[in-house]
Amino acid sequence: MTNRICHIEIDDRGLARPTAEIEQERRVAIFDLLEENSFALPAREDRPVPPGPYRLGLAIRDGRLVFEIGSEAGEPVGAFHLSLGPFRQVVKDYFQICESYFEAVKRLPPSQIEAIDMARRGIHNEGARVLQERLEGKAEVDTDTARRLFTLICVLHWG
Repeated sequence: MTNRICHIEIDDRGLARPTAEIEQERRVAIFDLLEENSFALPAREDRPVPPGPYRLGLAIRDGRLVFEIGSEAGEPVGAFHLSLGPFRQVVKDYFQICESYFEAVKRLPPSQIEAIDMARRGIHNEGARVLQERLEGKAEVDTDTARRLFTLICVLHWG
């Protein structure tokens, strides 16, 4: 399958060292993303679509989210920069609910943990929706891929 990400690199230089929970979220998101994803570059009038699979680099530079796309062989294919503004509130909400969830797992009964987890999934879905909107015209991703990429954006954003 060519419309997919085959490798992901996170540029976390200059970011705070992540907590153990955040590092685990990052590892799981990368593993799940590489196992199954849908990532395609749209056709452009002035040039053909470079074939995948793609290598993806994610970074935050100059206050912007940077997607660097490369071929499977590592040749640069393209890059795009997204404003972090549309993500700020949903990332903040996601980290607040994750903190509540991590604390709940330690001391609350399953029914209360489940309620917090449902809220966490809802915020995660909202983040994926925002990402899909921001990627419109730049890259096409399915919902599961957007969810996993949103997790990685959160790790970069709040590292």
